[in-house]
Amino acid sequence: MTSAERHTHILKTKAIELGFFACNVSVAQRLDTEATLLEKWLAKDYNGSMQWMENHFEKRVDPRKLVEGAKSVVSLGFNYYPSQEQPEGFPKIARYAYGRDYHKVIKKKLHTLLNYLSEEVGEINGRAFVDSGPVMERQWAERSGLGWRGKNSLLLTKGRGSYFFLSELILDLPLVSDVPVGDHCGTCTACIDACPTQAIIAPQVIDSNKCISHATIELKTSIPDHFKNSMEGWAFGCDICQEVCPWNRFSKPHSETDFKPPSDRLEISASDWEEMTEEVFSVHFNGTPVRRAGLDKMKDNVKLFGQ
Repeated sequence: MTSAERHTHILKTKAIELGFFACNVSVAQRLDTEATLLEKWLAKDYNGSMQWMENHFEKRVDPRKLVEGAKSVVSLGFNYYPSQEQPEGFPKIARYAYGRDYHKVIKKKLHTLLNYLSEEVGEINGRAFVDSGPVMERQWAERSGLGWRGKNSLLLTKGRGSYFFLSELILDLPLVSDVPVGDHCGTCTACIDACPTQAIIAPQVIDSNKCISHATIELKTSIPDHFKNSMEGWAFGCDICQEVCPWNRFSKPHSETDFKPPSDRLEISASDWEEMTEEVFSVHFNGTPVRRAGLDKMKDNVKLFGQ
């Protein structure tokens, strides 16, 4: 067994122990093809109000700009599919936001993994990313063979679907790379057909200006008129394109305590939202992804409940 093979085995074994269902590796190099596609996407203003996506372009497409001497990009998957579904009749919250903020939960696990690897193989220069920093996480996960990008641009895996978080370790440690998998969406267009605002304008191309998730979270102004009568009850995020995806019939409930919500968090009526104070909002949502939107934004979103 070579040192790269041994180090890869140590990494993957510990990752599974920490609760990740997948830990795949790809060579750290510039994403030339992806960089061209990103440039075209940004040029059409498909990033909507997410102007930060235009920043640090070279760092976003080349991990060696983020970690000096980077040799490997490690892509990890962590399940968030809940066993408890939100009851009907309440303003909807995307499933990923039911529990504690995933940034905090997974970042802690990544640091544990990185520290353990350093103890086992020696000093390592590396950084951990959880949907943060200029990292093209879906593209790296696809290159590593963790899954393939569906027409809704989300990563899909056989046997699990798409209800999982992606995170990365960028390391200056040579590891054994995994092999990409093929596209298994075929001719299916369920996600494109189901999007009520037609935000999926082409396979893997999302116009954020039309996306319910973007409108309810990222957009700092009131939701535009063209969203009215198309919200389908969503107040924070949107899972429509995942709900209709055939691969998500294989999703299995997670076992992460931090992602399990108290039932009253999912049973807040539109009228309760309208009357909610900052104090009550903090009680229900402090330390969760919903906190990012803020109470004023959530109240504005809920005004469109039922439309």
